Amino acid sequence: MRLGFTAAEEAFRAEASAWLEGELAGPFADLKGLTSLTDAPERRREWEQRLGTAGWSCIGWPKMFGGRDATLAEQVIFAEEYARAGGPPRLNHMGVELIGPTILAFGSDEQKVRFLPAIAAGTEIWCQGYSEPGAGSDLANVRTKAALDGSEWRVDGQKIWTSLAQFADWIFVVARSEPGSRGPKGLSFLMLPVDQPGITIRPIHQITGDAEFNEVFFDGATTAADNMLGAAGDGWRVAMALLGFERGVSTLAQQMGFRNELTAIVRAANENGRDRDALIRQRLARAEIGLQLMRYGALRMLSTPDSAAALTYKIQWASWRQALGELAMDVLGQSGEVAEAGSEAAMLANLFLYSRADTIYGGSNEIQRNIIAERGLGLPREPRGTSNA
Repeated sequence: MRLGFTAAEEAFRAEASAWLEGELAGPFADLKGLTSLTDAPERRREWEQRLGTAGWSCIGWPKMFGGRDATLAEQVIFAEEYARAGGPPRLNHMGVELIGPTILAFGSDEQKVRFLPAIAAGTEIWCQGYSEPGAGSDLANVRTKAALDGSEWRVDGQKIWTSLAQFADWIFVVARSEPGSRGPKGLSFLMLPVDQPGITIRPIHQITGDAEFNEVFFDGATTAADNMLGAAGDGWRVAMALLGFERGVSTLAQQMGFRNELTAIVRAANENGRDRDALIRQRLARAEIGLQLMRYGALRMLSTPDSAAALTYKIQWASWRQALGELAMDVLGQSGEVAEAGSEAAMLANLFLYSRADTIYGGSNEIQRNIIAERGLGLPREPRGTSNA
């Protein structure tokens, strides 16, 4: 594992930093520092397309599909510089970080040509259809059904907690395509266009006032037969591979976002005098240590992709950030409850509210502990119920 960068890589950092600073201080200055995932969606779509035009959207992809053939070190550098420059949350995170790499790994040549350039160019936005009511993070218990009807797949069922579905052009879905199958068997991985009569999207309003998440209903929704990744019944393997990409280079950008939040908390403590409280200082120090450990762990994870350490990352950052949200409110005190909208204090209060869900979405802590036990430590699988509809 390398903790430093070469002169050539630092030159790449300077190039990326200069471009990002220029764009976020110029034509996209209104997006600099934006933290909400749903504000200014059209401007953020324009930003996706600007990244694509300049070749910064998917730099690790092959050039023929809109990337730069960037090395792992260069991908890490760009992720860090993007967060340091205050780049807005990626509207097409699901396309760039999840379905794109999965298509590269499992897609046919035709699928790669059809989907990857549009993702890189920011002209097609994606969302993820995994979680379901009654199944939650347990993907093996999905009930959404898919049936082949001539040259099309017909999909019926419901997904929930679907991030940014209201802005998406495509959704990738894990559905049960073999009647009577149970658990991870009999699942297929399908890609469906969102703009069709068979798909209904309903926003879920959160305690933060935002509506990032959605319910998605499928009532005879269709997609072409060749819009399947992998073979019929092989959806579990594809879905698990996709989740592996979720623990990729974007984790470094995520950590730079955490760094910005921690810096804001320290600044607030300095300004209101809470830094004179010994317990607060101790908690700030623990937060700093935890963030540093996450960085080194992520670098190790990226250096050895097959390491079982990757299984621990979600529970590590989710628990850390939830504690960070609590620290933010303890530093702000009552002022955090009446902070003016748009202020840094309001951002920290929103961090607290949002972080309540960190240990649930993307795989709850309970599910993550099972994964660590079963896949990392080789312990016996947890007994599962027999019902899967």
